[in-house]
Amino acid sequence: MSAEARFDGGQGKMATGALRIALAGNPNCGKTTVFNAYTGARQHVGNYPGVTVDRKEGHVRHGNADITLVDLPGTYSLTAYSMEELVARAELGSGDVQAVINVVDASALERNLLLTVQMMEMGLPVVLVCNMMDEARKAGVHIDMDRLSRMMGIPVVSAVARTGEGLQQALGEAVRLAGQGKRRVLEINYGADIDEGLRAMCGIIRREGLLPKYEPHWIAVKLMEGDAEIRKEVQQAGSAAAAELDAVRRKVAEHIRTAHNISMEAYITDARYGYIRGLLRDGVVRQDAGKDRLALSDKLDKVLTNAFFGPLIMLVVLYGLFYVTIEVGAYPQGWVESLVVDGIIGGVGGVLSFAPLIVIMFALIAFLEDSGYMARIAYMMDRIFRAFGLHGASVMPYIIAGGIAGGCAIPGAMATRTLRSPKEKLATLLTLPYMSCGAKLPVFLLLAAAFFGDQAPTVMMLVMLSGWVFALLVARLLRSTIIKGEATPFVMELPPYRLPTLFSVLMHCWERTWMYVKKAGTVILAISIIIWAGLTYPKLDEADSARFDTRIEQLTAQLDALPDEDEGRAALEEQITRLEEEKGAAELAYSYAGRLGKAIEPLTLPAGFEWRTDIALLAGVAAKEAVVSTMGTAYSLGDVDPEDAQNLGQLLRSNPNWNKATALSLMLFVLLYSPCFVSLVVIQREAGGWRWLIFSMVFNTLLAFAVSVAAYQIGLVVWD
Repeated sequence: MSAEARFDGGQGKMATGALRIALAGNPNCGKTTVFNAYTGARQHVGNYPGVTVDRKEGHVRHGNADITLVDLPGTYSLTAYSMEELVARAELGSGDVQAVINVVDASALERNLLLTVQMMEMGLPVVLVCNMMDEARKAGVHIDMDRLSRMMGIPVVSAVARTGEGLQQALGEAVRLAGQGKRRVLEINYGADIDEGLRAMCGIIRREGLLPKYEPHWIAVKLMEGDAEIRKEVQQAGSAAAAELDAVRRKVAEHIRTAHNISMEAYITDARYGYIRGLLRDGVVRQDAGKDRLALSDKLDKVLTNAFFGPLIMLVVLYGLFYVTIEVGAYPQGWVESLVVDGIIGGVGGVLSFAPLIVIMFALIAFLEDSGYMARIAYMMDRIFRAFGLHGASVMPYIIAGGIAGGCAIPGAMATRTLRSPKEKLATLLTLPYMSCGAKLPVFLLLAAAFFGDQAPTVMMLVMLSGWVFALLVARLLRSTIIKGEATPFVMELPPYRLPTLFSVLMHCWERTWMYVKKAGTVILAISIIIWAGLTYPKLDEADSARFDTRIEQLTAQLDALPDEDEGRAALEEQITRLEEEKGAAELAYSYAGRLGKAIEPLTLPAGFEWRTDIALLAGVAAKEAVVSTMGTAYSLGDVDPEDAQNLGQLLRSNPNWNKATALSLMLFVLLYSPCFVSLVVIQREAGGWRWLIFSMVFNTLLAFAVSVAAYQIGLVVWD
């Protein structure tokens, strides 16, 4: 394929003042390392409007230019499939970007240049940065930068982002190009039939003045590809012209399909790769004989992705990730709880206490991602998960959320950002709360130990495995109904193994932790106050409260009158404790939460839940940790420590309303019902709408109730 470049003018000059330069590139090309090297801590992380794709901006100064550097989402092309591709294209086409620094993996130049070619077709000033040249040289890959620059008509820079080599040169070239404006439009020769159609479409676009922010030739190419987003924009700009353009497209597409038995989009992509291969031949890229750039990675993959050893090693790695997070994170989590929960406000403190776990979890995840092993995990799990409408990359959010018991749905939901397909991400988000998070474990431990004796470990294991089963089945149901649709095309890349930089890992942790605290903490403060008020007000009737207080005061006076060694003190202390517990239970029953528990009791009795259990489950929506402590209060045991619930277990076992069927029913209900409020807030943020928060609450609770009723009724028959 051949190409020609049309120049729109612009004189060579160095730009000054405020500039906006974008960083673009494929995943795993080292783009984030480049961004961090340029900006350091002078960066801001947010979301693009209406989506949950990270929006990272940083500030850097070069000469007299104040530069806002935008780190676009990693993407393989600008085709409107994934959210990352849509976001990157929207930013590049906004007119606000004066130049683009395109970071490419020097060892995989042909694949990386597809994105470069598409940006050049948009008329964007592009600086090509061939990154990781140190790895390329070791692998025997040599690139003639000057010749490649002449052939492409853009600056080409050799770089090693880890050491900073070439980065200042690349930034200087970008600033220079920014002073020239849009100056180069690449027009690839797509063949006589398509080129004729493109010329006709360009004429219509110029005549009607359609979408002036884009180049007419680029609009014509995207329409020819059948790009849904551009077709929608053109339709909104002028329906008559849109119909005329679509007629040209259909005619050419039909000819291509008849003559070549291939779709228009695939034909155009092949033409682009043909142009790229033409650029790289004749000595532009040379490979030393006998050297394989992926030799080490291939050798490691023979073991790490082996059909037998691969899954076993993966389980060990994931368990290690879980173990380090929970065990190491327990120490700083305890410090934060002591400082904030006891010292400031329990509601916000409960949220902040998860921050140490998130820091450690995302540090380990960042290491696995940047090292290249995360891609191998997704590769191994893809076949299984795809049968249920999910992607192989869904396994990591599941594991983090409690797939290995003890995780947390909050960082699990945030980890879904690694999923490129919006539908697969949403299905994963809505089903990961079924995993056995650490907050559910005290409930399982309490009930399994109290009612199942020696079978307790088996029962707990089966309950936890049930979470996986329900998650996959519900995912399949959702992907077949309300999130219906085929999986979007996804390139599964197995990048070479490499050692991540410490700065990149630490920056990744800081970004995620700060976003978590900022987004979840403020919302939870209000929710915690509401829950506290519901469990506290209205206060017990004065007459009833006085009756308890009078009796307690009388017994206390009798206790004080006795000598310290008197044997009667123990009996009086027990009576006082019992009265205080009865008063606490009476206050709970009189509260709004208690009244609500009694009101819904007729509905929950088929699942074996009485009103005191209902109150605990309502409190569990705020935080699953509250289930055990609220049950302790409701059953006249006062404030029960979730880690020391032995007394509560004994009381429940002796209660005539409790049996094995009730215990199993409650365990399954806690496993499946509405996520806690913190998780719901994060799900809402990641899913991009309140309707999914409501759906997660309502659907999960209804599913949990149906499963619990079935388990309770069957249990009554089996254990009768």
